[in-house]
Amino acid sequence: MSAHPRLTLLIANKNYSTWSLRAWFALHSAGIRFEERRLPLFTEQWRREIGSLSPSRLAPVLTVEREGAEPFQVWDSLAICEWAAETFPDRRLWPADPDRRAVARSVSAEMHSGFGALRRALPMNCRAHGRRVEIDDLVTHDVDRLVALWSTCRERAVGGPWLFGELSIADAMFVPVASRFATYGVEIEGAAGEYAAALLAHPSYHEWRRAAQAESEVVEEDEAGLVAV
Repeated sequence: MSAHPRLTLLIANKNYSTWSLRAWFALHSAGIRFEERRLPLFTEQWRREIGSLSPSRLAPVLTVEREGAEPFQVWDSLAICEWAAETFPDRRLWPADPDRRAVARSVSAEMHSGFGALRRALPMNCRAHGRRVEIDDLVTHDVDRLVALWSTCRERAVGGPWLFGELSIADAMFVPVASRFATYGVEIEGAAGEYAAALLAHPSYHEWRRAAQAESEVVEEDEAGLVAV
């Protein structure tokens, strides 16, 4: 393998940005070295700099620099994770078995594109505890689907407490969901509840949460439950 590229991951606030957490967790938990650059959401700095830092004007964005080559950017959490899996195959970011890998990609893509009601109703806030919001039928449907998905994967998993045994990109996709459930007191039982607890106990999430609690920025709209990032 060629020399380790220099990686810089642009993220938004750790307290609020679910998509930043997904990419960060995948890289960090796999032991892939990267520099972190944080750009707080909805600030003057964000408005001034995001256009020059991110092609999509969103976070996260991974900048890759190799000696003798033009730097390039990878944006969108799932694309960043896929790039990392291809670049660092020894870190086993996807299951080795092709059938299980296909299922892991499916559940990751479902999280990437779905669960809109849950995202809107339960915005991530790592600093908050004991929040209560009204859970309507659409949110209940999303929660039930997540519990079923986690339970099914865990019933078939071998070799570890994660969805496919060993920690993978699929697990990174669901860390923010476990965080949201903890914030809003969404109680789940059985294999799904044990899985959520394992995500929240992971050292990488602990490091992220400590940093989130130390942040000073407050998004005022979050108090009204209007931020879903």
